[in-house]
Amino acid sequence: MSFKNIRGPEQTSRNVISQKWTFLLCIACFCAGMFFTNRLWAESGSKGITRTTFVEAEGLNLISEGCHPKFLQRKDVHPVSLDINGEVSKTHEAIQTLDTTISNLEMELVVAKAAQLSIVNGAPTSEDVEMISNKKPKYLMVVGINTAFSSRKRRDSVRATWMPQGEKRQKLEEEKGIIIRFVIGHSATYGGILDRAIDAENKKHGDIMRLDHVEGYLELSAKTKTYFSTAVLLWDAEYYVKVDDDVHVNIATLGETLARHRKKQRVYIGCMKSGPVLAQKGVRYHEPEYWKFGENGNKYFRHATGQLYAISKDLATYISVNQHVLHKYANEDVSLGSWFIGLDVKHIDDRRLCCGTPPDCEWKAQAGNACVASFDWSCSGICRSADKIKEVHRRCGEPENAVWSATF
Repeated sequence: MSFKNIRGPEQTSRNVISQKWTFLLCIACFCAGMFFTNRLWAESGSKGITRTTFVEAEGLNLISEGCHPKFLQRKDVHPVSLDINGEVSKTHEAIQTLDTTISNLEMELVVAKAAQLSIVNGAPTSEDVEMISNKKPKYLMVVGINTAFSSRKRRDSVRATWMPQGEKRQKLEEEKGIIIRFVIGHSATYGGILDRAIDAENKKHGDIMRLDHVEGYLELSAKTKTYFSTAVLLWDAEYYVKVDDDVHVNIATLGETLARHRKKQRVYIGCMKSGPVLAQKGVRYHEPEYWKFGENGNKYFRHATGQLYAISKDLATYISVNQHVLHKYANEDVSLGSWFIGLDVKHIDDRRLCCGTPPDCEWKAQAGNACVASFDWSCSGICRSADKIKEVHRRCGEPENAVWSATF
């Protein structure tokens, strides 16, 4: 008993001391392991940084050697040209040429798509489809003469004066690249007596362009859209012209005028005006949407007068592509001008496109400044044109051989 009492406390103390040292040793080992591990990572990282820095230094050394005068004096090394402005200019010209090429390709693609849609919708005739399928020749201009069912006498007076007929008209197309057609849609009763009369007239003369459009005075804006859209589809021309059937035109002078602007893009040419917006109902040229133009008494934006105007191919293509979303105002010349607002369009105001009838156009012709178009402002065309246009042609018309001797 006494032996057990004496040995018991000593054994217990040793056990306690042993456990404490064991715990401390474990902590010391853990700390030592963490210390050596961190050192290894630090050394590895520093070596990596040293290698990267060495590679960068080598690269910088190579660059500095390339800039060294001795390096530049080597025969196999060519110094960089210092003509920076010249290189920039060449690059700019190349970009412009590429931009023009892309624009032309985009227009051709748009026209091809429009042709495909028109064929699917059944708009062109079988002759038109044949024309579309073949490679179209290039023309200077397409002249569309706006006419109506009741204007047979006007059409005959135009045929008898400034519009070539028969073989001469064919020669004009082939040699001078000028297409001239009367432009008309169809009646409300499609295939009725009015349409049959136009078909018979076209069979005789072959100079009428039929549109997929219902005729009506209040539908002139829609007719203008359809004309440009159809014309750019059928003929590949530089310009597309619209003229009324009671206006006298000198074809050679018109061609020469347009040819002077052929290097420009997005051309809109005519006699530019800015008339008042007429809000009063019942008056001629009343504008039902007058409120869109501000307060009463305001004027329209600049646009070409409707008797005759011309647009370049890119603008005609723009109308063809966007015809379904282009807004129509009551007056077709206002509508056309509105379609170009917001576009980078070159407006050309040429007063020779709106001369008066004799003696005005006669005096200008004698002074060597021949008019492109002549009409009476009071009638928005030649007054009683079916009877009077022959006199205008005699006194103000260009010589008969003018168009054949002209170079466009």
